[in-house]
Amino acid sequence: MAKAGEGKAAEDVQLDFASLIEGSIQQARKLKVVEGVEELEKVTSITQLTNLILEKAWKSGTSDIHIDPQEDSVIVRYRIDGILYDVLSLKKEVHPLIISRVKVLSALRTDEHYIAQDGRFRFSLGNESIDLRVSMIPTYHGENIVMRLLVGGAKALSLEDLGFADRDLKMIQKYIRKPYGMILATGPTGSGKTTTLYSVLRILNSRDVSIVTIEDPIEFAISGITQIQVNTAANLTFSAGLRSIVRQDPNTCLVGEIRDKETASIAVNAAMTGHLLLSTLHTNDAATTLPRLLDMGIEPFLIASTVNIAIGQRLVRKLCPDCRETYRMTKDEYASLKDIISTEDVLDPDKPIYRAKGCDLCNHTGYVKRIGIYEVMEVTETLRTLIKERASADDLRRKAREEGMKTMIEDGFLKVASGVTSIEEILRVVHD
Repeated sequence: MAKAGEGKAAEDVQLDFASLIEGSIQQARKLKVVEGVEELEKVTSITQLTNLILEKAWKSGTSDIHIDPQEDSVIVRYRIDGILYDVLSLKKEVHPLIISRVKVLSALRTDEHYIAQDGRFRFSLGNESIDLRVSMIPTYHGENIVMRLLVGGAKALSLEDLGFADRDLKMIQKYIRKPYGMILATGPTGSGKTTTLYSVLRILNSRDVSIVTIEDPIEFAISGITQIQVNTAANLTFSAGLRSIVRQDPNTCLVGEIRDKETASIAVNAAMTGHLLLSTLHTNDAATTLPRLLDMGIEPFLIASTVNIAIGQRLVRKLCPDCRETYRMTKDEYASLKDIISTEDVLDPDKPIYRAKGCDLCNHTGYVKRIGIYEVMEVTETLRTLIKERASADDLRRKAREEGMKTMIEDGFLKVASGVTSIEEILRVVHD
């Protein structure tokens, strides 16, 4: 893998960057998100500028770097705790230089500007090595870059660290010890599904079992686990890869995503023939997972007999512990929440809750880092009967709640009551 700072010096020619980034320094200083922007004044090459963008992203806890071309400028944005912040506005002349530099680092074609390209490279910062996944697409104003920072520290998260309630945690621990069946994590892109499944793999990973994954892309390398990268150019798709995996004598299989009927059929068959299968689906919540499999053409009795649990999840920002402040909801505020949730189950109107304020520690956002809110649906005998009858997601959700399941929004409000996050953050993420 190429490293930042390596590569030929065609992009490294000395330039008058003082004129190219004119106005950026003044703008960046107004932002509280990224500190130390005065280093821009010392930039004299595209390599230095690219390294500075990567370094500041890493130090500010960025998950994604967006480099968006505009008509007359290039905007650099960082996604921090799920929110995008404008960081720099560079002159348009810088755009082809950044594009060329990132392509060299990612081993992409530098002579191709009208197709989407995906790549990867490693950036070294002191003793740290950060992998970056690169996506580049042509747009009206030029090629757009999004770089996902694959931070190795995420590998070490345990299920306890992720924020599961005691009931949900015990249920997951129960079903990951079963030798067969499916465990599905559901939610939109960026909701932490892969992190959840990787945490499960860390528990299961031992020398007396075989674990094989098929992923697109491989987020983190895990010692002791066989990980396969999807390669559509070589016809190595999720379905083809999974078909090969089950011939590799695995105990546990992880499929990065179930996208189509073929992958779903092979996954169900693997789960029925003595394999524990982990995967993700893009659905709104846990209850919608089961009808989604029906829509893919999987027979109801197969879904009922293979799916053990479905985990719906989102990520919410955690309140800054240094500046969060208490307040009491008014009667009107409390009453308005009753349209969304049975508030008496999770919030006491007589007890104060916390809200965001802002300080230097949290860059005046009021929030630091993120935590998951979850719903874990166990496929009980009652739910199996409903699935075989092709029940709707609403019917499945209603029965699961009767049997003790907390919905994501209920789990979120419990975290509000405990001071972990705010009502505004829960409503931003979960409720329209």
